[in-house]
Amino acid sequence: MTPPHLTDLPIRALTVDDLHRCADLSEDRGWLREDHKWRLLLAAGNGYGVDAPDGRGLAAACVVTRYGESHAGPELAAIGMVLVADRFARQGLGRHLMTHVCDDVLKGVPLTLHATPYGRPLYEELGFETTGRAEMLKGAFRHEGAPATYGTSLVRPATAEDLPRILRLDAEVFGTDRTHMITRLPAFADQLLVAEAPSGDGGLTGYAAAWPNMNTQVIGPLIAHDTATAQSLVTALAVGTDRELRTDVDVRHEELVAWLKDRGLTSVAFNSVMTRDLPGLPGDWTRRWAPLTVAAG
Repeated sequence: MTPPHLTDLPIRALTVDDLHRCADLSEDRGWLREDHKWRLLLAAGNGYGVDAPDGRGLAAACVVTRYGESHAGPELAAIGMVLVADRFARQGLGRHLMTHVCDDVLKGVPLTLHATPYGRPLYEELGFETTGRAEMLKGAFRHEGAPATYGTSLVRPATAEDLPRILRLDAEVFGTDRTHMITRLPAFADQLLVAEAPSGDGGLTGYAAAWPNMNTQVIGPLIAHDTATAQSLVTALAVGTDRELRTDVDVRHEELVAWLKDRGLTSVAFNSVMTRDLPGLPGDWTRRWAPLTVAAG
């Protein structure tokens, strides 16, 4: 019997039970395994994959994170972790999976993703347009005698009582509700900090988290009302870990990017922020400095 072509293989839903298969697929393509991140994405989002016809795990996978559910469906969906096993690459399987997810599963839903230079041509063919750019930075943070706090915001660890305020601020800045993701931060992240004005009026001027990803500490999300507050949050997070930092900063935040490089982080890569069926990401980019993870928008 002739085996089916790769693009005829069925696409199935992935669950947290597929965690190790997803991590194996990451490793197959030379990525880090990132078990901790995969677990969050599979729990908070929806995974889709193709089982390898040779019985060796997954041939392809991706994860969709939906935001702002309404009677008409999600207000926005982020696609991430699009991977095809090396032995099945360049045979149309990635296009097959993405076409199914974008045109069938998420038909009519505004979409966003972060694309590497390698993946961008495929996404452009699927109707995505580049609407932004992010720079990945990584390195050991040098304090260089800098104070722990810049500007006037007070930075402190978040408490349970802060969560409703974090959710309100996040929805305002992100542009749609992502409660199902943000409420997982206390368990997912090693550190969750808030910044508030010293006036004590109860309003938050920002918040940020740092979470473990293999041998690094990823900073994200990073939400702040100005550069000084973003610097305060990053500095406080850096104090709380002995790992190298990694973050993905919107390149329009030139002052923060330069400041991070002055303190030891170096540029690793640039990714294109792409959208389909919307002119750009919703919300307020001036207060959105870094995503929780590029895989979830």
